[in-house]
Amino acid sequence: MGAPAKSATLSQGTVRYRETGSGPAVLFVHGFLTDATLWRKVVPELGPELRCITPDWPLGSHTVAMRPEADLSPPGVAQVVADFIAELGLDDVTLVGNDTGGAICQLVASNHPERLGRLVLTPCDAYDNFLPPMFRPLQTIARVPGAIWPIAQGMRLTPLRHAPNAFGWLAKHGPDPAVTRAWIEPSLTSREVRRDIAKLLTGISSRYTIEAAEQLSRFERPTLIAWAPEDRFFKFKYGERLAAAIPGARLERIEDSWTYVSEDQPRRTAELIAAFVRDTTTAAASA
Repeated sequence: MGAPAKSATLSQGTVRYRETGSGPAVLFVHGFLTDATLWRKVVPELGPELRCITPDWPLGSHTVAMRPEADLSPPGVAQVVADFIAELGLDDVTLVGNDTGGAICQLVASNHPERLGRLVLTPCDAYDNFLPPMFRPLQTIARVPGAIWPIAQGMRLTPLRHAPNAFGWLAKHGPDPAVTRAWIEPSLTSREVRRDIAKLLTGISSRYTIEAAEQLSRFERPTLIAWAPEDRFFKFKYGERLAAAIPGARLERIEDSWTYVSEDQPRRTAELIAAFVRDTTTAAASA
């Protein structure tokens, strides 16, 4: 993740990102209250033969707030992703999602599939599980003006930040307290980022993921579902349902991991992504 930061200017605001390597483009979408560093262990494993693009999406840990009028509902964030893809001129892109970002990727694939070549979903919100029950109180809290600030302040303390209802049950082998502290920093220091967080949380509804799953039954791009059987929030049954619903989807297991497979099993995650891109690219070229 040592590549220099770049910026893409979209109608909704500025998205900062980094990219490494060349070849087929792989675009990563992290989840709520994380940033591009969620993929910091995976990207080096993928090597230089893939163009890895890791943006800081407006999901709560972004350092540049979106414009006040930006739509940050799940369809709105999916539009940000689609606009980013268009702004960079990406085609045949492999879209990789995790956690909340996986739900966003489902919306991109169902509503903006034009430039997508492949879809990879690691443990993420799906069907009626958006948000998982343990995190749903955040939506109620977010409706109270100014309520995001005291929650963020409380997460300065590592034991609270790594509690089960925060980051604690998302990574089986971590995550690093210094990394999670960096993830919450924008919510501590920026009123505008806290505004974005409230807009995101209050806009979340399982109707979006239920509708997306129905539309994905007609999705024609190669799809990899790489799921962690031990995940506490996104049970393996959701990965199985997605794999059964999406035509030709490949289901793979990532053992000894919870939601953040990029933290717990970066090498296995990278191997699955690289093999999937290689195999489907070769198959398309020989068709």
